[in-house]
Amino acid sequence: MGSSSKDKFEIAFFDVETTMPTRPGQGRAILEFGAILVCPRTAVELDSYSTLVKPADIFLHSFVSRANGITRDALASAPTFLHIADRVYELLHGRIWAGHNIRSFDCVRIREAFKEIGKPAPEPKDTLDTFLLLRRSFGNRAANMEMDTLANYFKLGKQKHRSLADVRLNLEVFQYCATVLLWVILLF
Repeated sequence: MGSSSKDKFEIAFFDVETTMPTRPGQGRAILEFGAILVCPRTAVELDSYSTLVKPADIFLHSFVSRANGITRDALASAPTFLHIADRVYELLHGRIWAGHNIRSFDCVRIREAFKEIGKPAPEPKDTLDTFLLLRRSFGNRAANMEMDTLANYFKLGKQKHRSLADVRLNLEVFQYCATVLLWVILLF
């Protein structure tokens, strides 16, 4: 699907918004996918993609519209994951994946979604989970290290709980943390 993975030097920051399980054993359905491709040399956004995703059975799932504003009405005309899978694969496969808490949440949801439609899931060149990295290297400067807390710590505004906005906030928080850590190394 496109260029080989050795050509894909960009970092793919991505995020998914999902339904909430309402009963034991019920999975989460992806409601929104958002990604930006970032140049690792300049930290500049090169490309972006965002879409709502209509779950297979829109009425079986519980929505968290209070947090993210995504409603059943908004999803009614959205494409299914099957219809966006090729674009998601193209954005993610062979690139470094980055995001906040992606190892235990977003990566799992992406692999589940591809499995559900019977297509091979994209594979990362590597994974940069900013939650794990910042918790380890940034210490307790920002309490629980959740995205909302970090955004507040750096006075960047509130987390929107919408994929593309959260991905851009994640990149901005990561840049601020990297700057602070560099200053600590250089000045103290």
